[in-house]
Amino acid sequence: MLQPNQKITALYCRLSRDDNLEGDSNSIQNQKLILQKYADENGFQNTRFYVDDGYSGANFNRPAFEQMMDDMSNGDIAVIITKDLSRLGRNQLHTGLYIEEIFPSNDVRYIAVNDNVDTKYENSNELMPFKNLFNEWHVRDCSRKVRNVVNAKAQRGIRVGTRAPYGYRKGATKDSPLLVDEEAAAVVKRIFAMCAGGMGPAQIAKQLKKECIYSPSMYAYTKFGTSHSGLNAERPYNWTGDMVADMLQNMVYLGHTVNLRYSTKSYKDKKRCERPKSEWLIFENTHEELVDQETWDIVQEVRSHKRRRTNMDEQNMFSGLVYCADCGKPMVLHRAHTMKPEQNHFTCRTYKKDGAEVCSAHYIREVALKEIVLETIRRATEFARSDPERFAAYIQQKQSTEVAKEIRGLERELSTMRKRDGELDVVFKRMYEDSALGRVSNEQFRLLSEAYSKEKAQLAEAIPATEERLEKLRSSMANAKNFIAKARKFTDMTELTPELLRTFVAKIIVYEKEVKYSKHAPQKIHICFRDFNLNETDDMLLCGETTEKADSTIALPA
Repeated sequence: MLQPNQKITALYCRLSRDDNLEGDSNSIQNQKLILQKYADENGFQNTRFYVDDGYSGANFNRPAFEQMMDDMSNGDIAVIITKDLSRLGRNQLHTGLYIEEIFPSNDVRYIAVNDNVDTKYENSNELMPFKNLFNEWHVRDCSRKVRNVVNAKAQRGIRVGTRAPYGYRKGATKDSPLLVDEEAAAVVKRIFAMCAGGMGPAQIAKQLKKECIYSPSMYAYTKFGTSHSGLNAERPYNWTGDMVADMLQNMVYLGHTVNLRYSTKSYKDKKRCERPKSEWLIFENTHEELVDQETWDIVQEVRSHKRRRTNMDEQNMFSGLVYCADCGKPMVLHRAHTMKPEQNHFTCRTYKKDGAEVCSAHYIREVALKEIVLETIRRATEFARSDPERFAAYIQQKQSTEVAKEIRGLERELSTMRKRDGELDVVFKRMYEDSALGRVSNEQFRLLSEAYSKEKAQLAEAIPATEERLEKLRSSMANAKNFIAKARKFTDMTELTPELLRTFVAKIIVYEKEVKYSKHAPQKIHICFRDFNLNETDDMLLCGETTEKADSTIALPA
C-alpha cells in the first residue's frame, strides 16, 4: 500500500464504438486533456491514466477499469476522476453502486468534471441518480437503433458480421461480397477433406498444430493487422477441436450468407447465444464457395455420428455406416489389445445389449468387410469407367423402379394419415357438442379427449416427416453422372481408406448368415452407394467370410 502522499489520482477514460460516432468531444485524447488540466488546476498529484478504448459503458467488464479496481482494493488510489458520469458507466444500478458504496468503502473520492459531481461534497450528488438514469436510457436507445439497422441489413441479405471468416477477406466496400483469401482457403479445403476422410475435429486441430499453421486469429493479425479477444501471440498455432468443429458446420464455406445466427441477451450482456436454426436467415450463393455440396454433405454425415477414439487410439472408419438388416440398429465394432487385427469384428448392437432372444449376432469380421466393400466399389467403378452410358442407363432403370415403388407406398400411408387427421377434427367437434349437451360425463370426455389428443399429436409429427421423406424421394434421381466422375477420380484402389469409403458409400446393411455361426455359410451384405441405391437382389450377393478374401458377385450386367 502506498503512503497517503504517494497515492494515485486515477484519471479514467472510456470510449465505446458508439461514442466514437458522436465526434471528437468524447475522444480519448480529448478526455485526457480535460482530466489532466483539471488535476493540475486543482492540485491532484501522482496522476495515472486508465484507458478503455472501444468498451461499452453498459457493463464493467473492461480491462483498464478492472486494473483500476485492483489498485483501489490494494489501497493505492485516493481519487478517481472522469470527464462525466457516462465515462464511468451507463448502467444506472452499477454506476450508482460504485459511486455511493464501493468507492466510499475504499476511502476513494470520485469526481465527474462536466457533471459537477464530487463525492467529497454531499450537495453535488443530488442530480446524479437522474443523470445516471439518462445515461442508461441513452445506451438502451442506441442499442435499439443499432439492432434495427442490423436486422434491416440482415433481412436484405447483406452480411452483418464484422470480420471476414477464415478463408475469406472483405470486399472493397462494407457491403461487398466476401472474396477468397487463397492462402487460408487452402487450409479450409484441407480441413473439410480431412474430416470427410474420417478425422475428427480434435485430430485435425492436432495435425494443424503439428504443421505450425497459424490459428485463424493469429493469421488475421499477421496478414491483415486485425485482432480480437481470441488472439494469443504466445501460442500462434493454437488450433482447437471446437474451433475446427465450428468451421465444419459454417455454411459460409458453401457460398451462403447466414444472418442472425447469434444474438445477445440484452444491451447489458454482450455474450453471444446461438439462435434456433429456424430463426436463421440463409441467403444462398452470395459469394464463392470453398467447399462443394457433396463434400459438405459427407462431412455433416460424418459429424452426425459420434466417432469415439478407443484406448488403442484408433477410430472405426465404418462408424455410422454399418447396420443390422433385421432390427435396423447400428453394428458395434469389437477391438481389444489381446485380439489380432484380423479378429476385430462387428456384431449387432441389439444382440450385444438385449441378447439372442431379441436379435442374432450378425457377426462379420472387420477385415472381411473391408475387403468386400473395397471389391464392390472397385467393380462398380470399373463398370462406370469402361462403359459410362450403359452404366447410367442401368442404374437409372433399376433405381426408378425401386423409388417409384417406395413413393407409392408412402403416398398411400400419407393419404391414410391425412384422412384420419380430418376425422379426428370431426370427432373433437362432436365430443364438445355431446359434453355441452350432457350426453357424456366429464370423466368420459376427459378420457376420450386425452386419447384422441395423443393420436392427434402423433399424426402432427408423422405427417410432416412423411411429407419430407416423399419430397426427398421425388427429388432424388440416380446421379450416375456424379458417380462416374468420382470413378474417374479414384482409379488406384489398393486399400479401403476413410476418404474412399465416405465418398462412395452411404450405408452398409449386414444380414445374418444362412447358417448361424458357420465360418463358411453365405452371408449377404447390401451396400447403398451415395449416388444410387439398388434393391438387394439387384445389388450383390457376398459369400461368407473365410480366412481367404471373400468372394462376391455383383448383379450388374456383364
